[in-house]
Amino acid sequence: MTTPVVRGLPVVGNAVAMAKDPARFFVDCYREHGPVFRVRVMGREHPVIAGPVAAEFLGTREGRECLRSKEFWRGLVDEYGATRTLPGEDGPAHKELRDIMRRGYSREAIADRLDEVVAITDRNLDRAWRPGTTVPVLRSMQELVTDQLGELLTGASRPEYVADIRLATQYILNVLVTRQRPRILLRDPRYRRAKARVAELATKMIEERSRSGGKPAVLIDDLLRAHRERPDAMPASDLMISVTGPYVAGLDTVANTISAFVYAVLKHPDVLARVRAEADELFARGTLTEKDLRGIPSIRGALMETMRLYPIAVVQMRTATRDFEFQGHRIAAGESLYVGTTVPHFLEEHFPDPMRFDIDRYEKPRAEHLGAGAYSPYGRGQHVCLGKTLADVQMMVTMARLFHRLDLRLDPPDYELARKVTPTPGPAWSFRVRVAGVRAP
Repeated sequence: MTTPVVRGLPVVGNAVAMAKDPARFFVDCYREHGPVFRVRVMGREHPVIAGPVAAEFLGTREGRECLRSKEFWRGLVDEYGATRTLPGEDGPAHKELRDIMRRGYSREAIADRLDEVVAITDRNLDRAWRPGTTVPVLRSMQELVTDQLGELLTGASRPEYVADIRLATQYILNVLVTRQRPRILLRDPRYRRAKARVAELATKMIEERSRSGGKPAVLIDDLLRAHRERPDAMPASDLMISVTGPYVAGLDTVANTISAFVYAVLKHPDVLARVRAEADELFARGTLTEKDLRGIPSIRGALMETMRLYPIAVVQMRTATRDFEFQGHRIAAGESLYVGTTVPHFLEEHFPDPMRFDIDRYEKPRAEHLGAGAYSPYGRGQHVCLGKTLADVQMMVTMARLFHRLDLRLDPPDYELARKVTPTPGPAWSFRVRVAGVRAP
């Protein structure tokens, strides 16, 4: 069967359309061409498999055998002198690393520390979200998330390194992972300084943790234990990239998602009223427990709907390990391909009136997200995000606290969300809200 090729511009091919709005681009191509098509990017042609069948394929044995992710992460591994990294491994090596890190990235790692999440959120709100001010949402959320990840996963907050972490992560994702920027940018003195500072941070975290312990930090403790007991699985060369991994994995993704959450909730007054009511009831109970989070269906629904309409991982990138056939189309060994796992997020047959922000889609009897291959905010298959349950808790508690404490308004009131696409899709840096007042101390 002849695979259709998406029409594009000379030389750049489909690169401009993909960069402008990647989610819409892949959905439009799917509607026109079906689950398999080819795109051209800067003179190179790439197959795309998309839709629910592609999402399901990633979880099958054939999908695991036919696709690997190593090539897309090789640049990061080489740049930081490591031997391997979790998202860049497949098969037994991937399982080995996943087992080492599973507990540290799990919901249980912060289940009994919810009051700490609240305290970290509060100190960031007190510092940067003062009444009467206008707040740059994405930048402020990045600072908040960095603070949370540092204390919860590595044992200590590192505010003096926030700017370095943010800059290094931006270069890593833009140049080494998504490859939306040329490698020559790695010579930029600003990046080199940030990279050196992140290395310094990793060394400091490892030394301090080895010497004195400190607050609970399951992830770094498990990494250091694996290094001591199984140095072949966690050699010294891999420790830096592993202990700073939460920042690369969680900083941009979580900050983008909760920034989009703020916009979507403020844009829909009916949802805002429900979110506030649940948040107020949640914090009226005093000390939080994981059980309390079962009583905030509107906040959970708003988060899930945000991840559906504003996906961070629009596609997953893989390399074909062998020739294989998908839906009657041949894909050759060695080809780099895109897997459009979030295409179903925008399809009427899975989510009726798909562009409407509807937080009730996820409760029974509707449960629209449970359709086969329908909902993939954290990816699919063996590389589904290891920290997804931790991130869910982190984001729900953070958003509940924000809307409980502050009266926020879009600035201007009729603002329509502008979006960026690099290094990952999300609200534009220009997105701001006004803090109209304090609802609760």
